[in-house]
Amino acid sequence: MATESVTSAVRAAARNGGDSRGEQTWSVPLSDVLVDDEIEAAVTQALRSGWWSTGPRVAELEREFACFSGARHALAVANGTAALHLALLAAGCGPGDEVLVPSLNFVAAANTIVHTGATPVFCDIRGADDLNISPEDLEAAIGPRTRAVVVMHYGGHPCRMDAILELAAQHGLAIVEDAAHAPGALWRGRMCGTIGDVGCFSFFSNKNLPIGEGGMVVTDDDVLAERARLLRSHGMTTLTWDRHRGHASNYDVVVQGFNYRLDELRAAIALVQLGRLERQNAERGRIVDLYRDALDGSDGLTMAFAPRADVTPAHHLAVLLLPEGCDRAQFRAALVEREIQTSVHYPPIHRFRAYREFASRRALPWTEAVAQRLVTLPLFPHMSNDQVRAVTDAVACAT
Repeated sequence: MATESVTSAVRAAARNGGDSRGEQTWSVPLSDVLVDDEIEAAVTQALRSGWWSTGPRVAELEREFACFSGARHALAVANGTAALHLALLAAGCGPGDEVLVPSLNFVAAANTIVHTGATPVFCDIRGADDLNISPEDLEAAIGPRTRAVVVMHYGGHPCRMDAILELAAQHGLAIVEDAAHAPGALWRGRMCGTIGDVGCFSFFSNKNLPIGEGGMVVTDDDVLAERARLLRSHGMTTLTWDRHRGHASNYDVVVQGFNYRLDELRAAIALVQLGRLERQNAERGRIVDLYRDALDGSDGLTMAFAPRADVTPAHHLAVLLLPEGCDRAQFRAALVEREIQTSVHYPPIHRFRAYREFASRRALPWTEAVAQRLVTLPLFPHMSNDQVRAVTDAVACAT
């Protein structure tokens, strides 16, 4: 196994007594990455190759991710938002359409719907224990203009896909899986991202497969894959790498596309991280189990997502629900005093100023009920037992 050569800047700053600019340092950060000899060697090799834009490492990553996920097609892209945008466009979403999406979600989901010209229709979650989209509320939200549904596997926990698949089949809807939290997660033995029509992954620095920026689109549909492939690179029929290798001498532009390509340096990191993903997901699960054993049911606290027999979560997030009436700002401030970082996933999209016009269209009672109670605890694969205890002790004192 590769030896650690560089740790995160956060912990380096902490060892040196804090950041000279006066920024907060953390004894337990929300997330963390390790840079070791294997990653350094992969990046150095890509750097010295002289070919930094989309090339052979990106192609290799696409093959390896397709094999890993079981999808027929895998297209590496610049980030998870680009993946969602391409997936929606490839699925035919555009002006006049409506796309159903959970409001308890990162805003990129709604932004990409709007950027296609379609209208987001916000849907509720199942409840305090299951923060995924409610199939019952999905059904209630379907209208004559509904074209697609974006389902997010919140925190790496698979949605109730049987009911969602049935609804989509009944109404002729495309299913776009937002699997940004769920690389390696399984629903009834099937990889999240490969259950619907098209799946989207994010490789942002805090994700399960971190490379800084990057993402992936996966699908078994040849037509959807070809649409996404063209849109990814300016609508051009061949890539620069193809022409460099002599596989093509010119190109046509057949659609008005984008520059959503991934580069070789990040692909090199991704190939290393992909090989570690299953082991690191298992470590995340072990840490979540420790949190659950220490906190669930204690002092009115609840850990979201009770274990289910039909799924294998990716454990991207460890989400705590505070007791009703608890002051979340005060609770989080108490953990800051102990140098423990927390976050909130997510402020509901319909509450943002840019989306207030959609807020009154549908009642979202469960989203509203839990939105002020959610706190995301630190979680990363190499988190030590001492760090876990520091978090659970701090939570106990804060409540």
